[in-house]
Amino acid sequence: MNCSTRFYYLYAFKHDLNLYGKWQQDISANTQIFMDAQYRRVKYDLLGFKDNPTLFIYNNYNFFNPKLGFSYHENDWLFYASYSRGHKEPNRDDFEAGVNQQPKPEGLNDWEAGFERKNARDLLSANVYYMKYRDQLVLTGKINDVGSYTRTNIPSSYRLGIELQGGAVIKNWLKASANLTLSRNKIVDFTEYIDDYDNGVQKSNHYATTDISFSPEIVGAATLTLMPVKNLSVDLLSKYVSQQYLDNTANNSRRLDAWFTEDLRAVYSFGKNWLKNLDLVLQVNNVFNKKYEPNGYSFSYYYDTQLTTENYYFPMAGTNFFAGVNIRL
Repeated sequence: MNCSTRFYYLYAFKHDLNLYGKWQQDISANTQIFMDAQYRRVKYDLLGFKDNPTLFIYNNYNFFNPKLGFSYHENDWLFYASYSRGHKEPNRDDFEAGVNQQPKPEGLNDWEAGFERKNARDLLSANVYYMKYRDQLVLTGKINDVGSYTRTNIPSSYRLGIELQGGAVIKNWLKASANLTLSRNKIVDFTEYIDDYDNGVQKSNHYATTDISFSPEIVGAATLTLMPVKNLSVDLLSKYVSQQYLDNTANNSRRLDAWFTEDLRAVYSFGKNWLKNLDLVLQVNNVFNKKYEPNGYSFSYYYDTQLTTENYYFPMAGTNFFAGVNIRL
């Protein structure tokens, strides 16, 4: 006896065409310029949704995504700068917003510049970036025509930051490397919507400037590598992430705290005859049993005239380990 029931059967088609070209020219022995160009055509045929089966979407998007820049190198130094533009179509779920709430594609202008100094024993690099979004799709708390929370286009938002990286061979048996990212990640003119269960409507709050959710201002990592005996390397891996927010309001009651963890990894490598290389790996994660949550979500509402915020977190495991074998023939 078959008791299964099909609740809906709705077709969705997506066609994606890509054309790509690349051009590079040497201006001198030390200077190159380049240009990349991508044409992308996306066609959506969405024949209804589970909660809105009569909503049909037929959309065509034509995206032109260029990138151009230059690089200059001399001795151990490399300098570069570039500009690129990208687009992204909405996800299928975004279109269920309703006929009068249809999303627009996202656009991004990205400017980057930096330098790198690299030789056999040292590495130093810095990269500055400015990413300007147009119509970025984010959750605002707004409800669509079928009562679901939908992503909404934000006219203006940006990410501005610097990425630093360095490394050195201190001794033949000791190496160190680290990276650090400092950034500002902002939305301009953001409106938050909160359910008002007392009156059956949504209240709104406006923010002139606020932080993009899940975007810490500081992210850093470091690795210290010791090679006490032949074929054995031991790595101490450290990572730091500053505080970040569960939504786009930069509200401290909806925050993920900063966290710092350290892992320890040992790798013993050897090979013989037909066996080119065999690695025995043992790694201990979260050595100091740090309790932290790198992700989660938040939900707020008004009930009995009071604002209630419920935060839900995804905690990481305490101290744990794994062992593995990598074989190359």
